[in-house]
Formats: sequence, structure tokens, C-alpha cells
Amino acid sequence: MKSKALEWFGVVTAIMYSMLVALNIGVEFTGFLLLLVSAFSIGYWAYLGRHNGILFLQFFYATAGIIGMVRWY
Repeated sequence: MKSKALEWFGVVTAIMYSMLVALNIGVEFTGFLLLLVSAFSIGYWAYLGRHNGILFLQFFYATAGIIGMVRWY
């Protein structure tokens, strides 16, 4: 059950990130923070389930989230 919760929490936060950035309403920092949270959540889920490709992808998303927060701060 914990694994499913991590997976879906990551999915929901990623959706929120995409919508906030796409809407261009001035909350890009919050959007990139959600991307970082999503990457950690899905990354941990991928680690637990040994989904190595998804885990590797989350390193990129986490990096993008950090870069986005630094650039918008």
C-alpha cells in the first residue's frame, strides 16, 4: 500500500507542476518545487520496485526541479 501511495502522490504532484508552469500565473517556483517532490516520491517508488529506468529518469526530473527553483528564485 505504501508503494501505491508513493506512486500516486508522485503522479498528482507532477500533474500539478505541469499545470502551474503551463498556466504561467507567476507560481513557477512552487511548480518546480512540486516537480522536485514528485521526483523524490516516484524515485523512491521506483527504487522499491526495482524500476531502474524510471529511477534514472527521476534523477533528471529532480535536477530540472532544482534548476527551475534556482532560476525562478
